[in-house]
Amino acid sequence: MGGTVTRRHVALRAYACAAAGLFFMTGCTTGKTADGAATSRAPAAASQSSAPQSPPPPSSAAPPAPGSLVPELDESKQPKTAAEARELLARIVITEDAFGPDVVRRTPFEGRPGRWPVLDEGCVWQTTGLPADVLATSTRHFEIPAGNGHGRVQINATVTVHHDRTESGWETARAMEEVLRCPDQTLREGENLKGLLGTAIHQGEQMNNWSEDAFSEFGTYVGPQGGEPQRYYWYQAQFGPVTVAIAAMNAEGFKDETLSNLVVQGNSRMIAQAKQALGKAAR
Repeated sequence: MGGTVTRRHVALRAYACAAAGLFFMTGCTTGKTADGAATSRAPAAASQSSAPQSPPPPSSAAPPAPGSLVPELDESKQPKTAAEARELLARIVITEDAFGPDVVRRTPFEGRPGRWPVLDEGCVWQTTGLPADVLATSTRHFEIPAGNGHGRVQINATVTVHHDRTESGWETARAMEEVLRCPDQTLREGENLKGLLGTAIHQGEQMNNWSEDAFSEFGTYVGPQGGEPQRYYWYQAQFGPVTVAIAAMNAEGFKDETLSNLVVQGNSRMIAQAKQALGKAAR
């Protein structure tokens, strides 16, 4: 960060320029995309053909600007082992109380440990083992049960710990590239995402003063029961080696605005806890 231009930043700018017609972004210039940028959330170890050849070394962030809600990263607090990463996860992951009284745990509550999602060439989500750049990850599943005139609403919360912020930054960049490559995706048989759009905001851009990188995507979700497509949201934020994300699939009769607020609420809780765990103490 701190003004350092890396190939990840080039990938972010290339994404913004490619999406400019959809989001009316300004400041795009014609230029090359990141050479060899990966096109999946599976990092380099999972796909040698899509790996960046020489990822840049991690750069130290500049001290936070006045008014910024992003503290300076204390690199001495970054986990170095999987065990340390799991301890950090336990300080960041959320439970249903982060959303309020209407949200409860879904069964199963915890995702399978040691598994990582990969969007294949056919735009179908698969799972594989943890790639080399991920120390630990955790996904928890929640829902708002059907009732009061609406169907069942699904919410997932994910925290991932990398070795450093360069690796977490590449995860964010790959997430953006997936939207361009696969605007229609298959979660599993009978469950699909359609018409996905995304946007990325780096720290200091468009009033992002709360995350080093912020990424969001939205589209529609079609479930196994059929019916009308419902709104789908994915909000992701990064601080240091950590990414936090909330995914939500709406249901008939539930307000999109209410669900969007819950997604932001859960994401804000996790990124705040990541900053508290890894940020330098205020002087």
